Amino acid sequence: MKYIGVDFGDARVGIASSDLGGIIASAVCILKVKGIDDAVEQTVAKVLELGGQVIVIGLPRTTKGKDEYRVERTQRFAEMVKEKTGMPVMFFDERFTSIEAVRYLSEGGVYGTKRKKVLDAVAAQIILQSYLDSAKREGK
Repeated sequence: MKYIGVDFGDARVGIASSDLGGIIASAVCILKVKGIDDAVEQTVAKVLELGGQVIVIGLPRTTKGKDEYRVERTQRFAEMVKEKTGMPVMFFDERFTSIEAVRYLSEGGVYGTKRKKVLDAVAAQIILQSYLDSAKREGK
């Protein structure tokens, strides 16, 4: 089963993909978008291009675990993607994934504009890998 990880944002959408066994996640790309409709269209096209079967979208809860405006917008985005692809859409708590991605890239010596070019894709990779690891632990 091939999973696609998504880090949804208003200006950029990070995309990651798993191997066919759903074991290892890899960063794929960042889509530069203009609004939710454009984000949906580009994301759907990339999911289909990558041969995705399940979509995992990071849910941006606050650090205290509360749902606010960004969660509602992300859920709306997810519903639109699900409608257009007909694929299952799963959510995974994305708290701290951007911080983890920055740390990961810093440890690899990636800074400045180079980091900005890959940050959202690495965040999507972390979201997807965390989901895959969690599903494996839970026997899904």
